[in-house]
Amino acid sequence: MLLELAIGDAYGAGFEYVSTQLINASNDLSGYVQHPRHKIKPGCYTDDTQMSLAIAETIVNQEPWTPEVLAKNFVTAFKRDPREGYASSFYYFLLKIRDGNDFLAKIIPTSDKSGAAMRAAPMGVFSTVEKVIEAARIQAAITHNTPDGINAAIAAALMSHYFIYQLGRKRDLGKFLESHVSGEWSKPWQGKVKSKGWMSVRAAITAIERNNSMSQLLKDCIKYTGDVDTVAAIALAAASCSDEIAQDLPLHLTKTLENGEYGRDYIIELDNKLMALV
Repeated sequence: MLLELAIGDAYGAGFEYVSTQLINASNDLSGYVQHPRHKIKPGCYTDDTQMSLAIAETIVNQEPWTPEVLAKNFVTAFKRDPREGYASSFYYFLLKIRDGNDFLAKIIPTSDKSGAAMRAAPMGVFSTVEKVIEAARIQAAITHNTPDGINAAIAAALMSHYFIYQLGRKRDLGKFLESHVSGEWSKPWQGKVKSKGWMSVRAAITAIERNNSMSQLLKDCIKYTGDVDTVAAIALAAASCSDEIAQDLPLHLTKTLENGEYGRDYIIELDNKLMALV
């Protein structure tokens, strides 16, 4: 799950809010792409992956699921490996704060954007729908304490849970989500994906329901245009747990994913520990 999430994030980072022409020319999975405006190097992941690692570490280490612990781990993940890719205001916020308590004291948790949803996939390993919903709600409220922000996070977490525990066919994913969280999750998404969290989640659901392989899914996520790294991260994390989707991501995307201290090898090891809890 985490490896595929990171690949989707890193691949999508080269196409975030670029022109349709650039996507048509370069979205062929032949390699990671340098974004025309951002400094992020090809193959490097962004905030989607870094915050997902913090969530996964909290689960694997069986730490108390509290705002204090989660905020601490968000800060730790950033401070040990500072990187661009966050929204600029949140990036500078993370640079300035000292620790988790400082984070909670100073954060303005009223966003309805995609931050809480993009990091939600690891919570799908929890054993029941109710546990997933509660965990997603708690972590989302730290930064995205709005109805749309929380619902998008719950839906994203339930996506991976649905496939991990084989709760239905992928064509029924949207309907399943609608039975547990408010939103038009079964309504097909069309067009550009903007910054709202529910937009990325709906686009990811639509792409999963209409694709049968990870390679086609990844390219389809990028074709939307807009916030495509988040769409790809959410979609690939969930789809990696589906037995209806061929796991055929090109090997070179794994081999060329960044591999520093918290890169590919670390992600694979954490991923194995996370999925061992199922």
